[in-house]
Parts: sequence; structure tokens; C-alpha cells
Amino acid sequence: MFNNRWLVLATVSSALLMIVMDLTILYTALPRLTFALGASASEKLWIVNAYSLVIAGVLPVFGALGDRWGHRNLFLAGLGVFGAASLICAYAPNPQILIAGRVVLALGGGMMMPATLSIIRLTFTDPREQAMAIGIWSAVAAGGAAAGPVVGGVLLEFFWWGSVFLVNLPIVIIALTVAATRIRNRQPENRRPLDWRGAFEVMFGLIATVYAFKEIVKRDPSFAVAAITGLLGIVTLVLFARRQRRIADPMIDFALFADVRFSSAILVAFVSSVSIAGFELVFSQRLQLVDGLSPLNAGLYILPAALASLVAGPVAGLLIPRWGQEPLLWTGTLLGGASMAGAVAAFAHSGALTVAGLIGLGFGIGVAMTAASSAIINGSPPHRTGMAASMESVAYDMGAGIGVAVFGGLMSAAYTYSFVMPDGIALPGTARDSLEEAIIAAGQLPAVEQLAVEAAAKAGFVDSFYFVSASVALVLIATALVVYARSRSSRLRHATAER
Repeated sequence: MFNNRWLVLATVSSALLMIVMDLTILYTALPRLTFALGASASEKLWIVNAYSLVIAGVLPVFGALGDRWGHRNLFLAGLGVFGAASLICAYAPNPQILIAGRVVLALGGGMMMPATLSIIRLTFTDPREQAMAIGIWSAVAAGGAAAGPVVGGVLLEFFWWGSVFLVNLPIVIIALTVAATRIRNRQPENRRPLDWRGAFEVMFGLIATVYAFKEIVKRDPSFAVAAITGLLGIVTLVLFARRQRRIADPMIDFALFADVRFSSAILVAFVSSVSIAGFELVFSQRLQLVDGLSPLNAGLYILPAALASLVAGPVAGLLIPRWGQEPLLWTGTLLGGASMAGAVAAFAHSGALTVAGLIGLGFGIGVAMTAASSAIINGSPPHRTGMAASMESVAYDMGAGIGVAVFGGLMSAAYTYSFVMPDGIALPGTARDSLEEAIIAAGQLPAVEQLAVEAAAKAGFVDSFYFVSASVALVLIATALVVYARSRSSRLRHATAER
């Protein structure tokens, strides 16, 4: 069906690398970008969140379209949109244009992401080769997100902040050339028209729900706006789910969630993405704004996690045919959570132990994500691969958006609570919004007062860093225990039924 399946894997993996790197590549660029464009604390979070927010909303639609129109066609279209949006973002003159460019970037990524996993499922028919291919795909997904801050740091060491978007263009050009000549379009088995009502419902519901999360964790939230958008989003998603269960050809087959392995895999994909996005956001800013590392050095500090994730994917791919997905789901998640806790605890005392913790974090999440991808894509029929892939992608990208929104907001709230203004110094209220704004405000003061304000602001940020990091680690550990309990309960039920 496809020419040179390993070249196909390399092509879709390179596209996936762009998509997931753009979730995190701005972390090291954010401080410099904030100063260059004069972005406020709210605009800063929107610049990061617009991408993951929109991509989560459109993934189910594009997954369903891929099953109907062909995954290659959607993959090629997504590459073109992604390349054009990268140019818009790179040369954005203000925060508003950059946010708009990130929205278009999300549309391109939403077209491609379900197609990448679907093309792999349809290309690799041998179970062992497929497990290895999914392992490599998962390694790119986990390692790419972790490598985003590193790539951003390297680029910012030599170029201006727009280079973090221009780096996509060579990949787009090469992937377009190879995909157009090496991937044949699979004749869609699902010829029914797309459920456009359902498409609108799921897009609106997901975006409104994530927006409510973002609103409620702001320093000065509008609880009325959060309540209205959150209620509208949840009600719309409930209506969508009820209707999908009644129609003959649903966009999302909710019956799949009855399988404990499938639903646990979705949970692990979601929580892993939430945790990595939240931790990398606070960790990269701690390294730059408090410890004074350059974007490059901050990215290199996180590099062990990215490298460990890249190794973990193929290793897990080899283990899945022998051990199965379920044991790897909970053990990988537990290792990731425990390692993150260890890295944070050791940060102020031992660089070696911190690096060891980051390696354990990257390896554990890489194993868990590979097991999750394998369970999700193999738990669906072949003509539903786009739908299944979009469900994992929604979990992954919505998790990243929620991770940034929730833990970014939690970091801001904890910073505001922890920041104690030095006596006798008057600063605008925005100084309590973020460490960057406190430093900007302090720049207008005499030298002695400036140092006092910066020291107080950094102390408040350090407290918020430890609080948020501990919260992220606890979420991972709790998820591992839940998945283990569900897996054990399922095995006991099956054993009882066979007697």
C-alpha cells in the first residue's frame, strides 16, 4: 500500500515533531518575547495557550475527515497551513497578530496529528513492526515536547525570537516533497458524510471548557464568565456524547471507553501531557528568571528528560508484545511522578540527582505514552483509526493546554500570595501578576530599592515553583495508582467470569 514504510514513518514523525515542539518551544522564548512585544501577563498566557486550545477543539473533526477523505490528503493540506502560519508567527509585530498566527498554526497541526498515527497503523501491518513504529512515534511525541525548550534555547542564543517559528519551514518543505511522492492515499472505507452538527458541538464544547479553565485561574478572574463558558462547554459536550451514541455513524465511538485498557490509556495520555506542560513551564522560567540561565542553558538543563523520552519509546515498543500495554501504563506514570518529585527535591542541593530525576521523568513518561498510543490505536477498527488517533491527540493537546492554563495560573496565584512587597516601596499592582512584570516595575526605582524588589519577587517565585512542581508530581503518582487499581479490578473480573 505504501512505498518504503520506514521512510513514511520518518516523514510523519518529522511532522509530528513540529506539532509537539510548538507546544513547548515558546517556554524558553517567552521571557524574551514578552519584553520584545510588550505582552501583558494575560497576553503571554494566550500566546502559549491559543495553540493547544484550538488544536484540541479541531482534532476530532479532522480525525473524522481523515477517515472519510483520506489521511494523506489531510496530512498534505495540514503541512501547507502549518508552513504559512509559521511565517505569520515569526514576523508578528504585536501580541495580537502572534496569537492569531498561533490559531492558524493549530489548524494545520490539527489536520496533521491524527493523520500521522493513522498512516502508521495502515502502513505497518506486522504486529512487532507496528509496536516499534508506534514506539518511535510516541518517542517523538514525548521527546519533541521535552526538546522544545532546548531547540528554542539554541535558536535564541544566535537569532531573534521569531526563529522558533521559522525552524518549521525546512521540515514542511521536505515532508511535503516526500509525502506527495511516497504516501499513496488510502481509499476511505467510511464514505458517509461528516456529521457537521457534531463537528460544531465538539469544537465549541472543548474550546469553551478549556477557556473556562483559563479564566478561573487568572489573577483577577471573572467567575461569571468562567461559569457561563464552562457550563456551555460541558452541556454542549454532554449533548454531543448523547447524540453520538444514537446515530449510526458517530464521529466518536464512546463504546470504546468501556474497555478499561482504552480508557486508562486516554487518561494516561491526558495526565502525562498536563504534567509535562505544567512542569516545563514553571521549570524553564525558574531557570531563566531566578537562576539567571540563558535560554540555551535552560533548554540544555531540560535536555536529559527529552533524551530519555526518545530512548523510552522504542524500548517500550519492544516490551509491549511481551508484557502488554497495561503494566507499562501505570509503571511508566509512577516512575515519571516519583522522578519529578526527586528532581525538584534535589534541585537546590545536587545537580547530579536533579539530572537523574529528569532522566527518570522523561523515561517514565515516554514508556507510558508509548503504551497509551498502542492501546488506543489497536483498540479501534481499521476504518476508525483517524477517530481513535484524534481522541489520543485531543487528550494530549487538551492536556497541554490545561496544563499550561491550570499550572500557569496556579503559579501566578502562588507567586501573588508569596510575594511580600518590601516596606516603604510603592509599585503598581501589575508587579504581583508575574515575576517579569515585577522586574520591569523595579527597573524604574533607585538601585537599592530595585535590588530589594527583585529579591522579594524571586523569593516569591521560588515558593510558587516548589508548590506547583509538588502538585504536578502528586497528580502523576495518583494517576498511576488509579490505573493500577482499574487494571487489577479488570483482571479479577475476567478471572471470575472464566471460572
